[in-house]
Order: sequence, then structure tokens, then C-alpha cells
Amino acid sequence: MQNDLFSTAWEILNIPVPQEKVEQTYLAVNRFSNIKPDLNLAATDLPVQKLPVPGRPDKPKLVQPRELPRRKINSLEGRATLLHAICHIEFNAINLAWDAVYRFRDMPVQYYLDWMKIAKEEAEHFSLINDYLNELGFAYGDFAAHNGLWEMAVETDHDVLVRMALVPRVLEARGLDVTPGIMKKFENVGDTRANEVLSIIQREEIGHVEIGSYWFRYCCEQRDIEHDKTFRDLLKQYLNSGIKKPVNYDARLKAGFTQQELDYLENNM
Repeated sequence: MQNDLFSTAWEILNIPVPQEKVEQTYLAVNRFSNIKPDLNLAATDLPVQKLPVPGRPDKPKLVQPRELPRRKINSLEGRATLLHAICHIEFNAINLAWDAVYRFRDMPVQYYLDWMKIAKEEAEHFSLINDYLNELGFAYGDFAAHNGLWEMAVETDHDVLVRMALVPRVLEARGLDVTPGIMKKFENVGDTRANEVLSIIQREEIGHVEIGSYWFRYCCEQRDIEHDKTFRDLLKQYLNSGIKKPVNYDARLKAGFTQQELDYLENNM
């Protein structure tokens, strides 16, 4: 492990083995979690590099979302396929958190503490889902997956404001919207363990989106721009199709969305 936070983040981003990425995440968060608030983290000679593809295993095979098979949850393989999709999201979320640490160098120290906390919790989420997949006789990599989360990370790697608006508040917030419906499906087939894990993930993901909301508004205030309008403009620029139903209004309110933003989403779906 490197001696400075940004080098460590880069190192973890490039680890291809999931379990090693998880373990190094835990070690790094423990090591750097006591950063002093007045420390000037921006003072580094490490250049910020583009990262089209982070460290990942050879499997799962990445395909377009439309190429993924329909997940019929009434079979064991169907349940595993759905869990695998969530597991893949959590693996990507580890990389997204470390990229948020690595890439944007001029933020307050609390920003890095927040995103390290997210990295740790995403690693825990990945492990919970992967362990349960193993119990069911499957493993991460057994099914195809898509790369939408990381593709948005690449599209937003030029500006922390855009990243905070579109990754936590759009793509990750989508999990807040759809997880209750997924949990209902698992409930209908009697899979209580899946719902125990998803309950943990849903609760902590609200906090992750809330952190994204906080730093998005912080960036808007620093640039003296209005955050509701900025969010709407970014949605129009990057997501021509808008946000799909359902929208979990209660969870999004807890995660830092304003009523004005939610009204806009309701009227533009």
C-alpha cells in the first residue's frame, strides 16, 4: 500500500481480484480514516490519470443491458442471476468510491472521509451478496453484466460537480427506487436471507446518495449556481430518456433530494 491517499486509491482501483480489492479497501480506510481536517490533501505530485477500465476480473462478461436475459426469480438460477446483477453493481460501486477519492483533488478533507466510508460499505455490500451467491452454489462472474455505472464514471471524470450530480444522485439513487420491488419478489419466493442483505444495502445506500447530494450542493454553492436548476440541466444533457418509474420519494427525500427536484422528476418521467 502506498504512503499517500491518492496513490493508495489508484492502487486499489487497479486491483483486478475482487477479494483483494475488498481487503485492501478495509486496510486503506483504517489507515487513512484519521486524516486531520486541516490537512492540505491537494498538495501532491501524483498526476490525475484517465481510467477507461478499472481493475476487474475476466468475468463477468460485459454486454449491453438489452442483451441481459430476463430474470425469472421463481427458479434458483433466476434468483442467483438477480443477486449477481446486484453484486456487480456493488463491485462497481467500490471502484466508483475510490475514483471519487482519487480523481478530485481540491475538495475539503471531509469529502475524502465520506467517500472512503462509502468505499468500505460498498465492499461490505459486495461481500454480503457474493457470500450468499456462494451459499446458493454460484459466484460473481457466473453471469453476464453491463458496465453502465462505470461508463458514467468515465463521462463525468472531468468535473466533481457533474460526478456528484449524476453518479450518486441518478445511477446509485436508482437502487433506492427499485430495491423495494426486488425485495417484494424475494419475499414472494420465501428468500428471507436475500431480503436481510438488501435491507442493509438499502439503508446504507440512502446515506451514500445523501453524501452525493451534500457535495453536489457544496460544489454549486462554491460556483454560485442554483442547485435545482443545475441538476435539471445535467439530467437533460446526459440523460435524454430521463429517469424511469418507480421513484422512491421517501428514500430520495432522506437522501437529500429537494421537493422541487422530486416534483421535476415526477413531471418528466
